[in-house]
Amino acid sequence: MLGTTAPVWGLQIIKQTQRLPGTIYPILERLERNGWIQSSWEEDSSRQGPRRRLYNFTAEGEIAARETCLAFEAKRTSTGRPETGRLATS
Repeated sequence: MLGTTAPVWGLQIIKQTQRLPGTIYPILERLERNGWIQSSWEEDSSRQGPRRRLYNFTAEGEIAARETCLAFEAKRTSTGRPETGRLATS
């Protein structure tokens, strides 16, 4: 989602992050409540299957997300710790 102009849907985010839906959807709801993202329902009637909910960063959300990612990366680099939320597999 970050750095893209095209909207993304929840399952796409789940696949890219390798996180469970029970983790991703509450985060998306919180981000939307805080004004960082906007969501809308897909209008593509030619696609088979249920409608997808599409997510886009707001201008404020994209700036805040970039700053958060930079701060997280700086902290991770300085502490030498592995990413949080994943098991170390080395």
